[in-house]
Amino acid sequence: MNAATEAEILSPRGAPAPYVRFFGWATLLVLAAFLINNVLIVGYGYPTLGALFGTTDDTRVWVLVAVYAVALVCAWFLVSRTPNRALRYDARLISDFNAYLIRGCFFAVLFVGVADFVIAFLRVEGLLSVLFPENIAKDLLRARFIGPFIHVPLVLLGFVVAFFSRSLGFIWLALMIVVAELLIVISRFVFSYEQALMGDLVRYWYAALFLFASAYTLLHEGHVRVDVLFAGFSQRKKGRVNAVGSILLGMVTVWAIIVIGLGSKTAIVNSPVANFEVSQTGTAGMFVKYQMAAFLAVFGITMLIQFVSYLFEAVADMRDEPGRRETAAIAH
Repeated sequence: MNAATEAEILSPRGAPAPYVRFFGWATLLVLAAFLINNVLIVGYGYPTLGALFGTTDDTRVWVLVAVYAVALVCAWFLVSRTPNRALRYDARLISDFNAYLIRGCFFAVLFVGVADFVIAFLRVEGLLSVLFPENIAKDLLRARFIGPFIHVPLVLLGFVVAFFSRSLGFIWLALMIVVAELLIVISRFVFSYEQALMGDLVRYWYAALFLFASAYTLLHEGHVRVDVLFAGFSQRKKGRVNAVGSILLGMVTVWAIIVIGLGSKTAIVNSPVANFEVSQTGTAGMFVKYQMAAFLAVFGITMLIQFVSYLFEAVADMRDEPGRRETAAIAH
């Protein structure tokens, strides 16, 4: 996830690893299929895959099955067309894509946070009707207007900025959290002024910072590891441990988060997002609670993507392939 694309300086050719590569790419494409099907189920009323075992006669369920089938065929086609693609090359390509995804999310929450904070402040202070026409002022009181017509364009802008930016974005987000905390301290203890929206902003940015940075931390081996025997292992044995751990501990856990969070219309992520859910403070706070629920899905998706990259790197270590990435040498 460095600024320079490391995949560009790696040789794309390496020893064949068809089964590992198919497993990794199939995981990513099945994830994409799962997200597409989630949109169809939540947004367009398609039945869940459970309908295959029920009594429903809704044939649209076969569309969901077809999406998964296409994902698996695409994974097989990709691997078969590039039989000599190096594992490390694939790993860096996947990490680079994940870096862009995380950058986009960071810039998106930065823009949304600032915009929604300003709107919430104007709403609380009764200034919307002063600054805007009556119809717009009323719309700015509704989460179902602010979500699709203000938040969504800002999210898209975040991904556009991320395309041109060479920073992951959480440096700026961490700085803005400090500024927000400072604002709370000054307003509370100097001016005796406090509103729920101020705490909402800090929680919103904190949640994004911790959940979005997890995949980046994994890339740099920054997560806490119970290292009793691991440090003394050979490089090949370390690769074997990391490969098994990526699948049995990492991917299984992350898939559980994704399936539980997005498994049905009433799931803990789908329901708040579909309804643009707001906090109990109502109009006194920011309208970003539904996005904080979505952060869990972003965490699961980015971690799964990174675990696939991590698996490829681990198997390459097992096979003692050249081009091993030294985490300590990669700057932020």
